Amino acid sequence: MKRAATETILGSAVEKPLLRLHAASSIEPFWAAVQHLIEAVMPSSLVGLTLQHHPVSPFIAKWSRPIPDGSFDSKPIETYLIKHPRGRRFVRDSDVFPTRGAMLRSDFYRKYMAPQKRSHAIGLFFWQRQRLLAIIVIMRTAKQGDFTSVQTKLLRRLYPQFETALRRLRLLERERAARTALESFLSRLPLPTMLLRWNLRLVYQNKAAREFCNLWAVGPELASVTKADEPVPAEILERCRQLKREWRHSSQSDAPRMVLRQEVIHHSKWSFLRATLSMRQLSVGSVARPHFLIECEELRRPATPLPHLVRLTQREQQLARLVCDGRSNQEIADEAGLSVAMVKKHLHSIFHKLEVPSRSRLIALMR
Repeated sequence: MKRAATETILGSAVEKPLLRLHAASSIEPFWAAVQHLIEAVMPSSLVGLTLQHHPVSPFIAKWSRPIPDGSFDSKPIETYLIKHPRGRRFVRDSDVFPTRGAMLRSDFYRKYMAPQKRSHAIGLFFWQRQRLLAIIVIMRTAKQGDFTSVQTKLLRRLYPQFETALRRLRLLERERAARTALESFLSRLPLPTMLLRWNLRLVYQNKAAREFCNLWAVGPELASVTKADEPVPAEILERCRQLKREWRHSSQSDAPRMVLRQEVIHHSKWSFLRATLSMRQLSVGSVARPHFLIECEELRRPATPLPHLVRLTQREQQLARLVCDGRSNQEIADEAGLSVAMVKKHLHSIFHKLEVPSRSRLIALMR
């Protein structure tokens, strides 16, 4: 009978909270889903979440109701874990404090439980091998009573759901951190680079690529005086669509699947503008469809002479070369179509990025 009741609760009340839990892509949606899920099975409970129990990253503690100063004293739990290092998943207040009197005298009770009029607590501990990742704390009032066997079974059945969502969250955070670092690196490359999904939506575009799209759209004469906010050129997108049609045809026919290859496209008017399209796939048996990597070049421009110049924008590189030619600020302004005030602003940015104090040091660096 109890098992049937448990199945009914898990099948109805927690369906939507579980979907939100597994859809969470960051800490805040995860925390909101945890609260909704606990509320669905144990209404009016006080819920807490602690993350990052190690000195590398800042400790995080969240509560469903305001807690004095918002902190969390983990000393009692740390003491318990030292005595029980085998990675227990469920820890009751009676496990940490040997007697009721010891709990009532503890700082943990006075700081977290007493102000909220809570008398019973249980913690769900989540581990990565021997390292503690997170704790979900649930507290109940004396009127609500201690956790029943049915409620304990519910928590045990929900534990794998929390654990899976936490692991997914860690993987997403790690992937996001790696992607952010990679994007930061690519943004400094002088080669304009773009990445499109199979549906031709832009995944990534560095600053040089934005400037190239603007150059493709308006030409070299206007590119320096217009804002670089043009979309991916239509000619490039059309060539991608052509590759998609060939890919679909090869996958639907009995012929061998089309080998991933590169396509080169030149601008119809300015032939020195070239884009190289590459279809990329993780593996032959990959479920995901290919992406399009687009590498752009302005063939008439000389290659960047020094690696540190990739820190500068295209405009800043132009002004740096004019400085090295011995031009004054007024001459640079006339050549680049800028005001003298804007030239000074650009030069200040150049000096800051290249860590040089003066024009003479900039000229020495460029030689």
